[in-house]
Amino acid sequence: MRLNFTILGCGSSMGVPRTDGFFGNCNPNERKNYRTRCSVALRSNGATTLIDTSPDLRSQLLKNKIKNINRVIYSHAHADQTHGINDLRVFFLKNKKKIPVYADQDTKNYLIKNFKYCFIKTPSYPPILKMHNLKKTNTFNDGFSSLKIRAIKVKHGKIDCSAFVINNKCAYLSDANYIYEKDIKYFKNLKYLVIDCLRYKEHPSHFNLDQSLKIIKVLKPKKSILTNLHSDLDYNELKKKLPKNVTPAYDGMNFYL
Repeated sequence: MRLNFTILGCGSSMGVPRTDGFFGNCNPNERKNYRTRCSVALRSNGATTLIDTSPDLRSQLLKNKIKNINRVIYSHAHADQTHGINDLRVFFLKNKKKIPVYADQDTKNYLIKNFKYCFIKTPSYPPILKMHNLKKTNTFNDGFSSLKIRAIKVKHGKIDCSAFVINNKCAYLSDANYIYEKDIKYFKNLKYLVIDCLRYKEHPSHFNLDQSLKIIKVLKPKKSILTNLHSDLDYNELKKKLPKNVTPAYDGMNFYL
């Protein structure tokens, strides 16, 4: 059974527009310039796997009519990837069981410290999530479908972030500024590459446009999608600058693996 890959959000840490209404260079009349923070849904055979819980998770799930969550995989511990975690509570209430969460050690420590009530029983609330170690290779079986996710460390400024290769067909690198040489082989010649592209200027913890395009030439995916887009990058203006096999992401964009 095919896997539906949905980009729930493709915006940078403050989204577009920002909370104060600032659009930067983005045309507010173009709906694809309205960007919530980065998160992904993988759906197959009635099962849904989230990558990250952005602060905009509630609106993302409503917009995409996602009515159940089977598991969550975290890329790293930054606020724009984690602070929608409380919106998972409804699925615990609905299904009467804890939702499995997968994270590396640093992200586990952050989540348990800052969202303790989600994992450990308190006088007011039962725990809604069960923490698991994110392995190098993670396989999930949902009825007639199987989901295989390889977690690969990439550099994201001063920390490492987990990038993911899904069913050996698609790579997701939402937050990165360097792929370690020993791991480049895992990202080559895939069907899709969803890659960080924050802005035109260089940034200490994200790829910019020039860097993303250079990496795409090395990795040679059939199609590349640029995500984590800051308000510097207007959808239509950016699209004009891109090769035919590269496109900007937009909220709600989906494709099949």
